[in-house]
Amino acid sequence: MTHTSKAFSEYLVFVDESGSPSLGNIDPDFPLRVLAFMVVRKSQYLAEIVPAVQGFKFRHFGHDQVILHEREIRRDLGAFAFLKTKALKAAFIEELTDIMAAAPFHLVAVVIRKDKLQERYKTPENPYHLALQFGLERISAFLKQKGEWHSGNKENPHVHLVVERRGQNEDNELELEFRRICDGGNYKSEDFPFEIVFADKRSNSSGLQLADLVARPIGLSVIRPEQANRAFDLLKAKLAQSNGHAEGLGLKVFP
Repeated sequence: MTHTSKAFSEYLVFVDESGSPSLGNIDPDFPLRVLAFMVVRKSQYLAEIVPAVQGFKFRHFGHDQVILHEREIRRDLGAFAFLKTKALKAAFIEELTDIMAAAPFHLVAVVIRKDKLQERYKTPENPYHLALQFGLERISAFLKQKGEWHSGNKENPHVHLVVERRGQNEDNELELEFRRICDGGNYKSEDFPFEIVFADKRSNSSGLQLADLVARPIGLSVIRPEQANRAFDLLKAKLAQSNGHAEGLGLKVFP
C-alpha cells in the first residue's frame, strides 16, 4: 500500500550520460552523446547492489561518503589520488569490476553519433532529446517483455527514473521533453507512466554511481570497436535483448 493512489513498479531506473549534449565544437575523440539506463528490481537493489557498493567503499576508504565517479577514478583525481600507484589501481578496478559483473541489473544504452547527425540532417534534433526518447521507448519495451507493463493498460505501475541534476534551466528543459515523450510524443504514440526524479550531484546513490561507470565504455565500443574494452566486454551481457540480440533494444546507435 502506498500513500497515493498510484501503483509503483518493482523496477527502478538510474540514468547517466557521457559526452557533451551540444552540437557545437564536437570533440573528434568522443563525438557522441551517450545515455545509459540501468534497470534494477528494487528488491535486488536493496539486497545485493547497495550492500556491495557500500562494502566496497568501507574496504577502500574506511567510510561510505565517497562518490564513485568514472572520470575521477580514470584520472586518479580527488579521493582517488591513491590510484596513481599501479598495483593499488589494479586491485581497486578488479574488485569494482567484480561488483559490476555480479550486480543484477539490465542496461539500455543509446549512443547518438553527433558527427553523423550533423552530416545527415540539415536541422538535426537535440542529441539529448533524441537519446531520451529512444531510451524511454526501449525501457517501455523491456518492461512489457518482463510482464511489468501491458500495451493499452491505463493501470501500468509507475516507474521512477533517477537522473542527476545539472542546472535549473537544463533540468526544466529535460523535464519538459520527458513529459512530452511520456504524453504520447514517441514512436507508437503511447502514454508512458514514467516519473522523473532529480538527484543532487553529490547524492550518495549506489545506483547512480554504478550507472556513471557504464556510459563512457559503451560509447568507446561504438567509435573504437577494435580497441580493447574490458568494461564493455562485461557490460555486453547486461544489455537488454530481444530474440537473443541486444542491437535495437539494449543498444541503440543513431544515426
